[in-house]
Amino acid sequence: MRIDGNTEIIAHIGYPTYAFRAPLIYNPWFARVGINAIVVPMSCQSEPYPRFLRSVFHLGNIRGALITMPHKVTTVGMLDDILPTAQIAGSCNAVRRLPDGRLQGDMFDGEGFVRGLKRKGFDPKGRRALVVGAGGVGCAIAASLAAAGVLEMDLFDMNDASAKALASRLMQHYPNMTLHTGSNDPAGYELLVNATPLGMKDGDPLPVNMDRVDASTFVGEVVMKTDMTAYLKAAQAKGCRIQMGADMLYEQIPAYLEYFGYPVPTPDELRAAAEAS
Repeated sequence: MRIDGNTEIIAHIGYPTYAFRAPLIYNPWFARVGINAIVVPMSCQSEPYPRFLRSVFHLGNIRGALITMPHKVTTVGMLDDILPTAQIAGSCNAVRRLPDGRLQGDMFDGEGFVRGLKRKGFDPKGRRALVVGAGGVGCAIAASLAAAGVLEMDLFDMNDASAKALASRLMQHYPNMTLHTGSNDPAGYELLVNATPLGMKDGDPLPVNMDRVDASTFVGEVVMKTDMTAYLKAAQAKGCRIQMGADMLYEQIPAYLEYFGYPVPTPDELRAAAEAS
């Protein structure tokens, strides 16, 4: 990778940065296709973050920013323009500078999840879905499923107020969609999503009773610590089609690149470049 006076920067802002995977995917692909850009991890804690975010966009060669924990939620209140998916999610993981200088934000966690479903032959339009977990990633997935035309969605969170608040935000944008909260019984759904951290640690309980899952249900995961979590193994044993957490990451990167105005690779092209680096 060549870095010179024309190199464009995508800031990857969060804290801590030791677990960042995005530079290992973006940068090999930029180098492979000859794009003079680089994703740079930038470790910034919460207190200086509002000042830093505005300051970094004073750079003439910044193309955008990837926002990760712990800043996704607070970023929403710092920008001049928030797109609908980020409004519903209540969090933001991409920021760009508009031609008039205003900062605009969007959320792509859910878009990556939905693109992965479609690539695997599952179209969410007109389907019935259960999303377990109404935290940041669960809200983002619910928002993107609604945008993709899900007919009916059930939302569950151990904190029922979070699920109800998400349902209220969804109804503001999608008043014709049927929404329910309060149950994590997975029986009868066409799509089941684990959007909780369960599976990050060995011995975690499963997010739902997998004995109640139908073999025809498509089962999706957000945990990326391992490809095949206990939840996905149980779904596969039932005969379900599955989507791993890492699939969401590789699917959302093309959406980010499109948002920042770069050529759009396929997830397979990203994987190939990352593996070859």
